[in-house]
Amino acid sequence: MRMGLVGLGKMGHNMRERMRSRGHDIVGYDPRIGSSDVDSLADLVSRLEAPRIVWVMVPHGRATQDTVHTLGNLLDPGDLVIDGGNSRFTDDQAHAKRLAARGIGYIDCGVSGGIRGKELGYALMVGGESEDVARAMPLFESLLPEGDPTKCFVHAGPVGAGHFAKMVHNGVEYGLMQAYAEGYELLCAEHLVTDVQGVLRAWTAGTVVRSWLLDLLVEALGADPALSEISGYVDDSGEGRWTVEEAIGHSVPAPVITAALFARFSSRQLDSPAMKAVSALRQQFGGHAVQKVAL
Repeated sequence: MRMGLVGLGKMGHNMRERMRSRGHDIVGYDPRIGSSDVDSLADLVSRLEAPRIVWVMVPHGRATQDTVHTLGNLLDPGDLVIDGGNSRFTDDQAHAKRLAARGIGYIDCGVSGGIRGKELGYALMVGGESEDVARAMPLFESLLPEGDPTKCFVHAGPVGAGHFAKMVHNGVEYGLMQAYAEGYELLCAEHLVTDVQGVLRAWTAGTVVRSWLLDLLVEALGADPALSEISGYVDDSGEGRWTVEEAIGHSVPAPVITAALFARFSSRQLDSPAMKAVSALRQQFGGHAVQKVAL
């Protein structure tokens, strides 16, 4: 199957290579990457025979919006665009509406598997019309892990459902990572525990808290036992915020995901104004000692 792929960062590059290894002819384009197969979006479209499929793997927001807008002007009725980035589901609905006016199909595809998906495969959550999903299934199947595809692929619903599912997935990921991180810190704080990495490794098999994320934490500690080369600053790429916003909009309590998001905000404050206020209040009402900033 021949397809265009826009965006050759780590994820896009690995997906291109996995699909190619399974017999698909992938034409890749990224203006920032030297491994592009073509020089422009127009060139990419011209290299594909109609009806075309173009998969977009660029950062969410303006980059995706501009790419989809440009493709809408280049593609023909009957063509299909797949957004495999982490776009917000409301953006998908706007993209689909605009492309539909030109007779172009649209699928939003939440992709999970990270940079190791090239070897291990990816889990896919898609939204779109059934006929569009069926048309793209050979591509989806080439990306899935070996084994039962029903365990790692879902047509979650109409346009927007795929990225909504991926958004919630990433929100859950926030909570899991925060729980593992807090457990790691507590183990480090107790002098009786002399092999923190060993404890975590023991959790990776046969326990109710085993997971791939835990495996990755053990692997990271193996490379750097004190995590001395890593800053405590933790960014958020948007999906966690959107999950919390949707939880509020749907009146769904999500205290763990929300706390995990706020913990990331705290990681970026070298000297928290809020905690300064707490210290000042404790001094005011109880005469508690406060630590002064060294001049």
